[in-house]
Amino acid sequence: MPPDPINEITQYLTFTLSQEIFAIEIFRVQEVLEYKPLTKIPGTPEFVHGIINLRGKVVPVIDMRMKFGMEEIERTVNTCIIIIEVRAKGEMAVFGAIVDSVREVMELESNQIEPAPKIGSGIHTDFIRGMGKQGNQFVILLNTDMVFSPDEVEYG
Repeated sequence: MPPDPINEITQYLTFTLSQEIFAIEIFRVQEVLEYKPLTKIPGTPEFVHGIINLRGKVVPVIDMRMKFGMEEIERTVNTCIIIIEVRAKGEMAVFGAIVDSVREVMELESNQIEPAPKIGSGIHTDFIRGMGKQGNQFVILLNTDMVFSPDEVEYG
């Protein structure tokens, strides 16, 4: 399913992984939590670091560094879990995403957004909505419905 069109002005929550800045649409973010220990679930993909209890609901938590093939690093005081709503199999589901740090909420106008890069037939970039421009820096705009694939994780 193609992503929803990007509106005239959209707000994004930005976060870092390594030296890169990523962003997700603010309407998909429920809250940002301090990093806390997770309950590990045997047999899950490596990037699924476990689950948390969020007000009585079981929420799977994904390590975004591992999901994107980056080196795992030690957690710091800046490490956060972003609670995100995603559309999966026609229903809304909730996930946690471990990120290095949360930066800010920013607004981007449609003229500040370029289409996702076409890299080659063997490389999938379906999870990228577009590339935002903030000054001289690019911000990778994520399509959360594609990052959290229903084929990789069973939703509760």
